[in-house]
This record gives sequence, structure tokens and C-alpha cells, in this order.
Amino acid sequence: MNSFKIAGLVLLTGTLAAATVAGLSWSRANAEPPRAATPREPGILRYAADAPQLAALKVQAAEELPVPLAEPLNGRVAYDESRTARVSSPIAGRVVALKLQPGDTVAAGQTLLALDSPELAQAVADLSKAKSDETRKRLAFERARKLLAGEVLPRKDYESAEADLEQARAETQRAQLRLRNLVPSGGVREDYVLRSPIGGTIAERKANPGMEVRPDLPDPLFVVTDPTHLWVMIDLPERNLSKVQAGRPVSVEVDAWPGERFAGTVEKVGETVDPATRRIQVRCSLANPARKLKPEMYARVTLLSDGKQRALRVPNTALFTEGLYSYLFVEKGAGVFEKRRVSLRLQDRDYSYIAAGLDPGERIVVSGALLLNSEFAASR
Repeated sequence: MNSFKIAGLVLLTGTLAAATVAGLSWSRANAEPPRAATPREPGILRYAADAPQLAALKVQAAEELPVPLAEPLNGRVAYDESRTARVSSPIAGRVVALKLQPGDTVAAGQTLLALDSPELAQAVADLSKAKSDETRKRLAFERARKLLAGEVLPRKDYESAEADLEQARAETQRAQLRLRNLVPSGGVREDYVLRSPIGGTIAERKANPGMEVRPDLPDPLFVVTDPTHLWVMIDLPERNLSKVQAGRPVSVEVDAWPGERFAGTVEKVGETVDPATRRIQVRCSLANPARKLKPEMYARVTLLSDGKQRALRVPNTALFTEGLYSYLFVEKGAGVFEKRRVSLRLQDRDYSYIAAGLDPGERIVVSGALLLNSEFAASR
């Protein structure tokens, strides 16, 4: 190859190399800036307003709550039995009329159903018979008293007539009380009316038209209760007994209303330990004005201190650990996050209570904290 060809190849190669370098320099100078976070200040991450990472974050304010005494316990919502009546029929009969449906409001003494009952007719007949017998024996006693005064009747016959009259009076009283128990108003009716002993709401109804009822049915015909007051029953582990006292506050949570807490109070601590489970039944009372809670719901019950000891509660998803210390990210502004070390006071399965490092009302990252921490480590 001659010298002219070699020189041409060298010149062409140099030109291409220079053009490539120039092109790369222009590309780098005119490329769109990266959207990754940059720590312009120590411990601070900054994102552009349209950064895609922000869509993966969930931020909420830290709440100050009473410090729990133990981890949440499993509980069950139940009727407040002091405000609940399970109504059954004291006599046998057939349902001929139903006056109320489940969910209806009922006043004390209001009719629930009507029964066609032979027992009611028998009670009315028994009273009429007892009164007639008492009248007959009263007349016999009056005759015996007059005959005794005329000394034509032995005293033993007079005493026998007097005893018969007392027995007749007792039988009349028994028949009256029986009928009064069935018909408190005292009026004679062709059918038996079952009434509600308390005011409240019909929670359950097991009676149907034409149903044959009797006093020994296993389930009540109606359950009347006040749904604005409920109980929560807890099976307390024996080791936590010293932390529970009547009057202490509790916090109740249910799956139906995530993130919402219902305030209650310990009302009664059981006197015995279940030998099989080693647990003690604890009864808590709580108000339910919005009727969000329903009997037989499963609940998580947290035993609280007296209310004077308070701390900030954060979800465990907001925390991450580096070495021996715990950290979280605090939102300082739009797209600005501060990595902050915190001290924990108490930690359970779902939440942690902060002892130091966080102020009430500060907004923290509760979902996506690990993503922020990886970006923070990469941008340092």
C-alpha cells in the first residue's frame, strides 16, 4: 500500500473519531435531565413535581394517641345484655299476627305478635270456675256461721266450711295471678299478645306466621336490644392480668372499618381462669351511636393507659432499620423528604409508638419508605 492511501485512511479515521466525540458531547449537553432525587442538603431527598416515584408513595400525618399497655388482643362484639331482652312465649299457641320486623324500633309494652292459644282460654275458664266455687263456699260459710250462732251446727262443721272458703279464695287468687301474667292489662282477650318488655330495636326474629310456639323452644322468638350500646368480650392472657382494671380505656378496631378506632371502657374482669386456654374473660362497654359495629364482629382490642401517657403512632411500614437505629421519611414539602432517625417506645404487630424524633402533625411516608431509602443511598 502506498503512502497516499495510508495517509487517507489516517485522516478519515481521525475525522470519524472527532465527529463521534462531538456528537456525544452535543447529546450529553442537550439530553433531558434525569428525574432521580438528589441530596442537595444532608439527609434531604428532592423530586421534581412530575417524578414517577411520587406515585408510589403514601403520606399521612402522625397521630398522637394514648400509649397501649400490651399488644392488641382478639375480641368479639356482643349485645349489651343489660340493655337486651330475649322474648319467648310463656304459653303454647299458633302465631296469627306479626306486628314488627327485624330492624324496627319498638317501645316498652308494644305488641310483638298475637297467638291463638288454648292455654289462654283455659286460664280464663279456670278463673271463672274459681270465682264460682268461692261464691258457693262463701254462702255455705255464711249459713254455717248462722247455724253455729243458733247452736244447731257443730263447731267442727263451721270450721270445715271456713277452711273450704279459704281454699276457694286461694284458688281464685292463683287463677287471677296466672291470667294477669298472660294478660297484664287484665282484659279478657280471644288471643294471647306477646309484648316487648323493653324499648329498643328488633335485632332478631324467629317467629313466622302460622308457626306453632311453646315455652320450651331452644331460641327466643325475638331479641330486642339497644344497638347504640354494645359489649366487647376479650379472652385476656393470664400474663396480662396485672395491666387490666375496671374503668381503664380501650381502643377497638374492626376489619369492616379499617383505620377507624372506637373508644371503650373495661367494665368487668372475670374472676376465674379457663383451665384449658389459661385466659380470663374481660368485658368492655362502648358506645355505638352510628351503629357501625354489629354483634358477633371480630375485633382487635388495645388496652390503653390512663390517657396521660401519649405518643405518636406510626405504621410499621413507615419504618426501616439501619444498624441499631430506626428511621423514617418526613415530608417537608412538595417532593421534598427528610430521612430522620427516631426512637421507639413500643412496637406491636402493626404499629409503633415514637418516643423521640417526630412531632405531632408531621407528615410521614407510610408506604414506599424503602424505595426512598434506596434512592437516597444511590444518590449519595
